Amino acid sequence: MVVIDGVDLDSLDYVPKKVEFNGTGDAGGDALTENLNIWYETGDIGWMITATALVLLMIPGVGFFYSGLARRKSALSLIWLSVMATAVTTFQWFFWGYSLTFSHTAGPFIGDLANFGFRNVLAGPSIGSARIPDLLFAVYQGMFSAITVALATGAVAERGRMLPCVIFMFIWATVIYDPIACWTWNTSGWANKMGGLDFAGGTPVHIASGAAALAYSMMLGKRRGHGTHELNYRPHNVTHIVIGTVFLWVGWFGFNAGSALSANLRAVMAAVVTNLAACVGGITWCVLDYRLERKWSTVGFCSGVVAGLVSITPGSGYVPVWAALPFGALGAGFANYATKLKFVLRIDDALDIFAVHGMGGFVGNICTAFFAADYIARLDGVTEISGGWINQHWIQIGYQLADSFSGGAYSFVGTCLILFIMNLIPGLHLRASEEAEILGIDDAEIGEFAYDYVELTREVLNDVEVDPDTNSRFSGEAQSYDPREKNRGIPLMDSRMFSSAQASHP
Repeated sequence: MVVIDGVDLDSLDYVPKKVEFNGTGDAGGDALTENLNIWYETGDIGWMITATALVLLMIPGVGFFYSGLARRKSALSLIWLSVMATAVTTFQWFFWGYSLTFSHTAGPFIGDLANFGFRNVLAGPSIGSARIPDLLFAVYQGMFSAITVALATGAVAERGRMLPCVIFMFIWATVIYDPIACWTWNTSGWANKMGGLDFAGGTPVHIASGAAALAYSMMLGKRRGHGTHELNYRPHNVTHIVIGTVFLWVGWFGFNAGSALSANLRAVMAAVVTNLAACVGGITWCVLDYRLERKWSTVGFCSGVVAGLVSITPGSGYVPVWAALPFGALGAGFANYATKLKFVLRIDDALDIFAVHGMGGFVGNICTAFFAADYIARLDGVTEISGGWINQHWIQIGYQLADSFSGGAYSFVGTCLILFIMNLIPGLHLRASEEAEILGIDDAEIGEFAYDYVELTREVLNDVEVDPDTNSRFSGEAQSYDPREKNRGIPLMDSRMFSSAQASHP
């Protein structure tokens, strides 16, 4: 029995008193006439606020991960896009995104505008769980929308313009993410009613973002030099990749365990399987890369960790601890081999977003059909499911396939249509110019650099050329070389290289 201020909460079926919205006052309960806090456990609220902050931490993690994989001259732009995705998507979520996704009067495909501008979103029991208020549920789910957009927009790496991408963020969140999240998680959604199991975002987050990234990459076209040695480069900053992985790994505890929407045993189970799948995924990818190159790749380990985290996402609140092993191994294994698909499809997915997130999310959804257990879902004391194949519920595989292919196809086709229309609008052409691509998106679009000193030494060295025949210096500008060639094929430079260049040519 839970008693707060003399009120037995277990005996109540609470629906807050409706207050007519007057344009200035809050609705969803009247704090002037009743204590709205008594209906909720402070522990649940505290945990969900923490989980919200953890998911927010994942977004710069995405930026660091992507920037480390790219070339130096476009590194800052990918961090910029990830944090801008937070700002744009948070506004969209407040404006109408939450209402279109989680309104209590939603249809099977998308919600309505009953909660436009967070109207009537305050202290009423949320549609996700009666244990937390609407307002907390709204801000938590807003972080999911933001990170999904951040994942997808990494597809613009090294050749996409920033302004069209920012506008795309708002449109994509509205037209693509909100409907998929609605049919997956809203109790009125068709996939939810059908019986699809997606605890934390296999379809709305990972399959949707992976398919969108594939579509964006296709619509943008290949980077300059694709298929030549020019793009056969190593990630420019492995430290950034590790930092991004750490942010993602820590934040994923809030992502998966927070999806229990309460501080309970189901959240604990989700945290345990999340961490285990990440570890197994990292080892799996690392071993697969070692098999080919006889090197223990740090980038491979980090990619495997992320793939393991992605694959466990849809099943984290449904599967027992031991099931995290196949989730992590299969997720990382399939994602590793899926990185070759871009060559088959002839689509320049520069950061392998489709392979890791699209394929990882799909594998996770299918594994959930096999390993979902009714007793794990019941750990929150409320949820009842028929389970997966380990409960002899054979039809679950059909539900998972229907949800996965519907989300992937809708995201891919919808993204292509959005980008096709945008590209026809003056000023919103998607692709950067050839000059901007050669110079680097950081310099061309932002005017700032990830590493100012390195860029400075690059400029100095590029303005002082050496005649290979006479071993004498001359000005590149004086020789009238094409300025577009200025940054082509330039290796990483630091102060030691700059000093040695001066010492070699006194």
